[in-house]
Amino acid sequence: MPTHLLTIEEYTALGEPESGYTELEEGRLLMSPSPVPDHNYASGELRDLLKQQIPDHLEIIQDIDIDLELAPSDQPGFSRRPDLVIVDKAVRQRIRREGGIIRASEVLVVIEVVSPGSRRMDYRTKHAEYADAGIQHYWIIDLDGQVSLMACRLADEFSYQDAERVTGTFTTAAPFAVSLRLDALR
Repeated sequence: MPTHLLTIEEYTALGEPESGYTELEEGRLLMSPSPVPDHNYASGELRDLLKQQIPDHLEIIQDIDIDLELAPSDQPGFSRRPDLVIVDKAVRQRIRREGGIIRASEVLVVIEVVSPGSRRMDYRTKHAEYADAGIQHYWIIDLDGQVSLMACRLADEFSYQDAERVTGTFTTAAPFAVSLRLDALR
């Protein structure tokens, strides 16, 4: 375990833990257990549904670290590992050439599937951090009860405007046209 607050570069140099995953919150390493099967199933199904509908210049990447770019590179950093991100296809090529991780400024949509132990984190902490990072669209998928999706859209520099939770079918034109049958995620 590190004995000091980590920068993004130091965090990425740590590599993958043996079990679960990590995130970085203001230089502090956070450990989380691996998700339960329902969570992973929903994330996979959502990826498949979206892949069929997103524009050709975009792609969906599952379970990947993003630098929230909330601190200078030499300061304690912030990195989250969302369930899904939608980015331009050029992002992977940039990482191949330059190294590093996906930057918040490169993320069009960030998606979290709520787990029993992540409810407050997904609805409050990540909601605020993703808005602070300038990520234009944040979708929260909740599997508790009837599957729902809450679409959050950046309204100003540091906050989201949250739409009402949708059950059944989620349809939007922004940031691209998509229609998702949410019960398929169960």
